[in-house]
Amino acid sequence: MGTIVLAVAFVAFTAPDGATIMINPDEVVVIRGQSDTQLLTPVARCVIGTTDAKFITVLEDCDTVKRKLRGE
Repeated sequence: MGTIVLAVAFVAFTAPDGATIMINPDEVVVIRGQSDTQLLTPVARCVIGTTDAKFITVLEDCDTVKRKLRGE
């Protein structure tokens, strides 16, 4: 019998409190910047929406978030 190996590559982002947040790029459904939405905290620069309806604010700007999610 063969072995099935599943690998998920998480991407690290920085929460407003400085903590590291690990996000699965396959679960990201929306990325919103400061001009698109009112962020929950003034230090956050981008909001990442996930498939489980969570909205995660991060310190990285949305261009950086997009690049990191693409693996660049």
